[in-house]
Amino acid sequence: MPATAAVEPSGSAAPRRTLLVIGGAEDKRGRSVVLRRFVRLAGGRRSRIVIVPTASSFDTEATQTYAAVFQRLRAGDSIATVNPTSRQDAFDPDLVARLDDATGVFMTGGNQLKLTQHIVGTPVGEAIVRAYHRGAVIAGTSAGASAMSRFMISMGDEGLTPRQRASQLSSGLGLLERVVVDQHFDQRARYGRLLSIVATSLDLIGLGIDENTAAEIVNERRLTVLGAGAVFVIDGRRAVTDSPEARRGAPLLVSGAVVHSLPAGASFDLADATLVGFVEHHLDVGVVVGGTHDRSAADLGQVASDTGMTPPPA
Repeated sequence: MPATAAVEPSGSAAPRRTLLVIGGAEDKRGRSVVLRRFVRLAGGRRSRIVIVPTASSFDTEATQTYAAVFQRLRAGDSIATVNPTSRQDAFDPDLVARLDDATGVFMTGGNQLKLTQHIVGTPVGEAIVRAYHRGAVIAGTSAGASAMSRFMISMGDEGLTPRQRASQLSSGLGLLERVVVDQHFDQRARYGRLLSIVATSLDLIGLGIDENTAAEIVNERRLTVLGAGAVFVIDGRRAVTDSPEARRGAPLLVSGAVVHSLPAGASFDLADATLVGFVEHHLDVGVVVGGTHDRSAADLGQVASDTGMTPPPA
């Protein structure tokens, strides 16, 4: 179903802005919960999808793979590719026109620095931002996920201990302003590098997303988790850290950061950094706990429908 209009707090009607931030290695052959959700958000049979494989070293193969999956999941017949292989290519008006017509944009994995160097601040990059603000769903997996935030992790060490200068930030697309995203989070032990970023920029919310897992974010605020893993949220706004004094490579002091581990069915408010609700997901039961009292039965049923789980009782 196409994205529907949302009402902003000011009361003025505006398109619903939706991001699907995927931790990588999403299921492409089975139930494909995450990719199925992307196709649904893009409009299903009426979707017009654009694949951006620029981050990948195997761009042709990546395009063919995702196009085949989207077709299996009953996307529309219009699946186009936008693949600037240089920054100069990203000024091509034909590529911009494809994005301006899209109801869904999907950025593949690979090298996020390559992706952003080619498109951020170009007409292609601006067209992706423009598509987002007019209501097209913007999805990115792995490198494509990292590129969504204003400040993007472009490289860094892995491990559980946060260390001074263990990571490097570069410019991203700016679809998320106060959030920095890391992917393959559990599988590649990236807790330390994400926490090191938060420790040096305490106003940023760290978002670590496991493989085959996605954070669906509406209007830069409401986050819902789907998929097989979890989304970690690190809120360091009240934390104490020694990052101004620590030497390069030293373990960082980080005390008082709040960590949220959100599995599928969790809803979270990014602005307030609080849990909104949780629908426990099992194969044969749905149990409502926590703050789900503010969600309608239709809302909870929609989550269950999109993930293939049994909806909770009304």
